Amino acid sequence: MKIGFFTDTYFPQVSGVATSIKTLKEELENKGHKVYIFTTTDPNAALDEEDIIRMPSVPFVSFKDRRIVVRGMLYAYLIAKELELELIHTHTEFGAGMLGKMVGKKMQIPVIHTYHTMYEDYLHYIANGKVLRPAHVKYLSRLFANHSTGVVCPSERVIDTLRGYGVVSPMRIIPTGIEVEKFRRPDITEDMKNALRQQLSIDEDQPMLLSLSRISYEKNIQAIIDGMPEIIAAIPNAKLVIVGKGPHKEKLEEKVIDMQLSEHIYFVGEVPNDEVAIYYHAADYFVSASTSETQGLTYTEAMAAGTPLVVEGNDYLNTLIDDPSLGVTYQTDQDFAKTFIAYAQQQIPSDPEVLRRKMYEISALRFGETMLSFYHDMVAYYETAELAKETEQTLEKFKVRLKSFRRTGE
Repeated sequence: MKIGFFTDTYFPQVSGVATSIKTLKEELENKGHKVYIFTTTDPNAALDEEDIIRMPSVPFVSFKDRRIVVRGMLYAYLIAKELELELIHTHTEFGAGMLGKMVGKKMQIPVIHTYHTMYEDYLHYIANGKVLRPAHVKYLSRLFANHSTGVVCPSERVIDTLRGYGVVSPMRIIPTGIEVEKFRRPDITEDMKNALRQQLSIDEDQPMLLSLSRISYEKNIQAIIDGMPEIIAAIPNAKLVIVGKGPHKEKLEEKVIDMQLSEHIYFVGEVPNDEVAIYYHAADYFVSASTSETQGLTYTEAMAAGTPLVVEGNDYLNTLIDDPSLGVTYQTDQDFAKTFIAYAQQQIPSDPEVLRRKMYEISALRFGETMLSFYHDMVAYYETAELAKETEQTLEKFKVRLKSFRRTGE
């Protein structure tokens, strides 16, 4: 099968969506399919990219490190036609997503869409939420999804939200998988972990809590910081390490100073991709209070590394963390500290059998298999719908001719 991915976000821009797209592309190609990526121009992109078609774009409002396609319909259509695409998979609802829809309609092929982002959680970035309202998000999401052959939802939360918006297109829950071996990393030794902890001034007997994400308001890292005094009162040598960069970093650093927590909280900044796994392995716990995730790849990355999770729950995470050895979820920000303390005091050992089962469940291999199954189902669905449409059009034409015959007797 020849597949075109249409997205406003792709490498060298670093994001969960870009990672998801790259992972899916590689898995589909491992199974013998061909994937082409139609995406934005980027000043930092390589000049000799294979199978990547870049279209004119500009920085996106309030997200200057993200871009949006502004033109290229004819160019994209001609390339897609030359490549003989059989299916289009859109990954954004804006420039490239709309472009993918138009190309799919022109070529008369199925258009699948993945709803990656819960936009209601990000409205404050656009004119402080004064221009785009939740009602607008609901209307635009419904319109886009209902003009798709089928919709991929990374979690139950997404599918419930879209149903509430009035989406009636076929939907299926398919969480993004990860390349498990990149995070299991048996090559990471105790010496490597201890060296990193020493670099962070964390002794071997000090519990290390790890927060790893884009540092933005909706990631709710402030709730983790707010819970640290209670944790420190119960576990005096606990340390929190915050990895990542983003627009909220400076405010959080000021908050830590104001709360006099500088000895217990360390900001690392952004780290190279090949070093991320070392942080997971060096940590004793992965923590998060984010409520904006449709799924969150960092959760499964930490799980693959064998690091227990203490995270704010939702339908996805409550299902993912289905054994105490994997971690625990809590309900509200105020529950974080007491939940962490209770879980840390239990000292629950890792369960190799539980981890083995989870490794396939969260793997890129399973991700590719389930997505491919959905593709095949949607191709059949599209062909059936098109046949029904043609039959209905033929019937209408017959009715018109019959009326004409009755009037004229011809």
